[in-house]
Amino acid sequence: MLACIALIWSLSCPLVVTAGGPLTLAAASDLRFALEEIIHEWDAQHPQENVRVIYGSSGRFATQIRQGAPFDLYMSADAEYAVALHQDGFTAEPPQPYAIGRIVLWSRDRQLAEAGLGELAVTRPKRLAIARPSHAPYGARAQEALLASGVWATVEPTLVYGENISGTAQMAESGAADAAIIALSLALHPDMQRQGHYRLIDDSLHSLLLQAMVVTRRARDNRSAHRLAQFILAPEAQLILQKYGFAAPPESLDLPAP
Repeated sequence: MLACIALIWSLSCPLVVTAGGPLTLAAASDLRFALEEIIHEWDAQHPQENVRVIYGSSGRFATQIRQGAPFDLYMSADAEYAVALHQDGFTAEPPQPYAIGRIVLWSRDRQLAEAGLGELAVTRPKRLAIARPSHAPYGARAQEALLASGVWATVEPTLVYGENISGTAQMAESGAADAAIIALSLALHPDMQRQGHYRLIDDSLHSLLLQAMVVTRRARDNRSAHRLAQFILAPEAQLILQKYGFAAPPESLDLPAP
């Protein structure tokens, strides 16, 4: 248990994974486990082009890019942040959708998790964790789903907020919250599955979690950055994303307006 808590606690704050190298990738924290595998494959195939990955909330990263943060690639959990950066001239090229995310209700209590959102007015957890909707896309979708399920008014007084989706998962795993609405990609990690239970939330209850990435303006002429972006879109990386519950975006899907 302590090892699992330490693992998830490490996800509650921006995390750097690096072997040294010129590329810096700012990634939404729902990607933590999937991207770790993808970068491992990248390193094996491109040993001279190492990548530093920083995990955190999509909204905060978008703000930091506008302020000049030295990121070469940005993988957002919400395409709208990437689209807005492109329209304002902070990217080297248009955003590229790479995945569609899903949300789940997770709890150490099997009955609470499996009852689902619609029963939260009955199961009444003392503390329900969601990511902060103002800058975390998964938090915004959690709020939408709670409203659509008709339980928002009941659970709002019990809500506790994580700064990103990894921090939200840690709250429930550690016992700081009785349940949490988190990314399916985190719920599928073996440690989370051993410690608790989850139920997939109907995606008709919230707007699409279309995730997109951009090469930043800073990396316009960095060939390695463009190669990494294409690597993430290639079949090998897409299979890893699908293993962690992400769906591939339809080829004809239009990016949303910011």
